[in-house]
Amino acid sequence: MLGKLPTSKLGCGMLIAIGLCLIVLFLVFGNSLGDLVSMTGSDGVDQPFGAYEEPTAVAAAPRPTATRRPTSESSTSGSGDTWTILLYQDADDKVLEKDIYVDLNEAELIGSTDNVQIVTQIDRYSGGYSGDGNWAGTRRYYIRQDNDLTRVNSDLVEDLGEVNMASGQTLADFIVWGVQDFPADKYVLILSDHGMGWPGGWSDASTRSGGQSDIPLSSMTGDQIFLHELDAALEQARSQAGIDQFEMIGMDACLMGHIEVMTALYPHARYAVLSQETEPALGWAYSSFLDQLNNNPGMDGAELGRVIVDSYIIDDQRIVDDAARQDLAGGRFVSAQQVVNQIGRNITLTAADLQRVPELLDALNTFAFSLQAGDQRGVSQARSYAQSFTSIFGSEVPASYIDLAGFAKLAAKATGSGSVSTASSQLIQAVQNTVLAEKHGPQVPGATGISIYFPNSQLYRTSAAGPASYNVAAEQFVNLSLWDEFLAYHYSGESFDLDSVGAIAPRAELVRAPAAGGIQVSDLRLSDAEAAPNQPVLMSADISGENIGYIKLLVGYYDRNANAIYVADSDYIASQVTDEVDGVFYPVWPEDEFTLDFNWEPIVYAVSDGENYAEALFSPVNYGRSAEEAVYSVEGIYTYASGEQIQARMYFQNGEMVSVFGFTSESGGNSGAPREILPSAGDSFTVLEYWNDLDSEGNVTNTSYEPGKTLTFNGQPFTWEVLDAAAGDYVIGYIVEDLDGNSKFVFAPVMVR
Repeated sequence: MLGKLPTSKLGCGMLIAIGLCLIVLFLVFGNSLGDLVSMTGSDGVDQPFGAYEEPTAVAAAPRPTATRRPTSESSTSGSGDTWTILLYQDADDKVLEKDIYVDLNEAELIGSTDNVQIVTQIDRYSGGYSGDGNWAGTRRYYIRQDNDLTRVNSDLVEDLGEVNMASGQTLADFIVWGVQDFPADKYVLILSDHGMGWPGGWSDASTRSGGQSDIPLSSMTGDQIFLHELDAALEQARSQAGIDQFEMIGMDACLMGHIEVMTALYPHARYAVLSQETEPALGWAYSSFLDQLNNNPGMDGAELGRVIVDSYIIDDQRIVDDAARQDLAGGRFVSAQQVVNQIGRNITLTAADLQRVPELLDALNTFAFSLQAGDQRGVSQARSYAQSFTSIFGSEVPASYIDLAGFAKLAAKATGSGSVSTASSQLIQAVQNTVLAEKHGPQVPGATGISIYFPNSQLYRTSAAGPASYNVAAEQFVNLSLWDEFLAYHYSGESFDLDSVGAIAPRAELVRAPAAGGIQVSDLRLSDAEAAPNQPVLMSADISGENIGYIKLLVGYYDRNANAIYVADSDYIASQVTDEVDGVFYPVWPEDEFTLDFNWEPIVYAVSDGENYAEALFSPVNYGRSAEEAVYSVEGIYTYASGEQIQARMYFQNGEMVSVFGFTSESGGNSGAPREILPSAGDSFTVLEYWNDLDSEGNVTNTSYEPGKTLTFNGQPFTWEVLDAAAGDYVIGYIVEDLDGNSKFVFAPVMVR
């Protein structure tokens, strides 16, 4: 039934297991049709990844939670109360151009004053947003007050033509120009574009290149302002412009709330504003925080950071202005509160005191050192179950961007080590001292303001996501922290001392996963070889192992003519005991062997545009909340009415699509920096189907995403539809994942009538 919660999707990506019985038998894992659906790609091949891990985008929920933190008295960079706000607006992107251009227009609502001058360097995209003359190239403006949200009427200072906004030198040149031509007591730098976390961000579609040879990750992302390049650019700009530090650096971009990023920024600025999770298309509430700064120019960067966090989403002109809100909603009338509730569900934003970063690093180093005394299986469990955020490295590996304080709390609990517990408490306190204010939506309840990178073994052993790239991009952090030493210990057993700071990269052949494998699954038993509407089949298997992470349902349709399996459904199956830390839920599996039973109804799912539908694989995003909060994603290709295409992902909740995100990977697939797309009439979405080719013995020889049906945005909301499974041959079973993200499959054939 259209819009009804699916029968087998009973709670935030969670299927309820029935008849979970403890037994003492140990059965050998049975395999039929070979290693079906090799989702993890755990062969260790050194290559870019084609997808990224889930942004939790949605759910009918209360407004975001804002948390203020105590801080010490701060100093200012000058004796007066004058400010220069430098906006580095990299809008040379199909997805972002209009959003960033509107942000510039929001800044114009306030404009420059005697106390607060605002200047920008904005680069537009050719073939994207067609408003306000549809010009392309890069311009510098001195922002004047203007009430028109659709046209820039500020002073054009310089037309630079096309410049590479993905270059650190371009950024440095802009900073030097802004500081020298518009001197002030305090300087704020705000950078807008795609963000990727510790790798950096800020690409340029018009000057696209193959990337930088000193960082293997660039083969996937293309040229960016990688984090080490940003560090160097800021150092150069401060030296040439003659300023000690910025009062604040803000990153109006996704995923930049990493301790790795804060470590790169702290020599250059007193305060920072960053987001742990993806940002919605709105960006920051520029008119609101600039207005408050104009009214109180005596504030410091700490208070400005709090103002930016407090005003985020709720005071944005695209929400509070009726016409702008209607445009944002595609012409539909919605209330401001409706938009806030919708957009605010998975947001995060942090104001950080960068002067506290050295103390934070000291606490992290003590904690990293203490983890050597803990059971590494418990450490892996903490990594797997901590609040996670969108990763740029692929949905085929576990999320690797995790909340630092949440991980520390889980590690203390999972390892049972006294030294880990003590160091964990100290680290959590250091995080709280660094975070001046933070806001998070109900879909990311475990967000506390600062993230860290903790890859699984597959990511760690690759050049694109392991030390070969991490140690280059996060150079400042690697040289000052023991985190890279801990990762080397966790995956290779190389111990370290408290004074061992400096880059380390273990040999690839030494990398192993301490919590991988060790899982036994019996042959799957079915109550019947046939299923039909209202005639479910009971699935049973005996499972044991100390490294069990998640267990999921697997449903595949077997195409005899192609000798291939289409993966039709997958979802979390709940353990009988579910635990929770700071609102983040995770399964607790029995230590002894147990029997897992589940009744499978022969149903599949489809996306509907109101006129047509396309069958699709709805993948679960998170574990353990109510059915109304369950979030699912569908992979696809987004095609603009102009014909331009981008890899994309739709998110669904409670029967309706709630957001679409596009990705910027140079290597194809839904990897790279994510950013929300606001659909327009005439745009379309082609569902990607996940197929597994088999050989004559039933072994998987190739897995691929293939284009399915295309649906068109026509003013009606996209929804999901529950369908009776078509008659034919299927395989159903369980996917048992270990704590390193590797999967073991057990399944059996069933006929649907």
